[in-house]
Amino acid sequence: MTESTPLVLTVGIHIVDILGRPVPAIPDGQGIALLDEIRMTVAGTAAGTAIDMARLGLNVATVGVIGEDELGRWLELKMRTEGVDTGGLVVDPTKPTSATMLPIRPNGERPALHVKGANTTLSLDQIDWGLIEAADWVHIGGTCLLDNFDGEPTAEVLRRAKAAGATTSLDILGMPDADFDRLFGPVLPLLDWFLPNDDDARMVSGRQDLTEALKWLGDSGVGATVVTLGAEGASYAPTGGGDTIRVPAYDIDVVDTTGCGDAFSAGFITGMIEGHDVTEAMEIGVASGSMVATGLGSDAGIVDRASLDAFRETTPKRA
Repeated sequence: MTESTPLVLTVGIHIVDILGRPVPAIPDGQGIALLDEIRMTVAGTAAGTAIDMARLGLNVATVGVIGEDELGRWLELKMRTEGVDTGGLVVDPTKPTSATMLPIRPNGERPALHVKGANTTLSLDQIDWGLIEAADWVHIGGTCLLDNFDGEPTAEVLRRAKAAGATTSLDILGMPDADFDRLFGPVLPLLDWFLPNDDDARMVSGRQDLTEALKWLGDSGVGATVVTLGAEGASYAPTGGGDTIRVPAYDIDVVDTTGCGDAFSAGFITGMIEGHDVTEAMEIGVASGSMVATGLGSDAGIVDRASLDAFRETTPKRA
């Protein structure tokens, strides 16, 4: 990368996932189930998104907290090997690295057993402000599970990023019992792009109708919202009115939906960084999410930009 290459920075959740498939049911007692596949992957709305963007050719750095343990050392090495600048990762010796066990059902659904761990300690004291001010795009990933960073601290990072000229975006891990006013009140007006799934958009807005939810988000100050719709693709409704843009998903055999939203964010940001319009950026995002769904784990499917382009050319879309 050259110094003129735009820098994309992810800030937030870093997780190690342990996944197995297929798991139709957990055995009773000390019974055993024989699986086809078990994998360990880097995941999370900051870490997983960063790896996908690096594979798609972007210049990526990341900020977050890991534990002083085997999982943390593996996560940092894996991200660095993938081409992500991990200089912004902080090691907290008092907490374990955040991790999730995921028994993947035959239909691709993913119930989760999660340890919040080191992600809960991310705070403004651990932010590398030089990275924030150097970034061309700052993506926050994991709001609702970042105990010491959600709300006003997130807003402060976004303010500093925007003051330095960066584009801002955010994706969340929605928790139904969260204090949405505290978490999102100071944050939404500072977002150029909000990238939730449809359920999270409804949750944050308190509106069950998606059109009303998007209008509420726009009225709350969000620059623009692009919503992922699972098997239905993605949708964008311009703030202030205008035609809704809908991009369908690809017709694939779903193996595992873990990380599909993170991959969409990675593809969408890649498209915008490359100078494409919103529709083309959404197309790249949907293709990225669809590719990840074809394998096990957040890093499945996406290899590089050339393979993503080939996927788009050869894979039919859903009606």
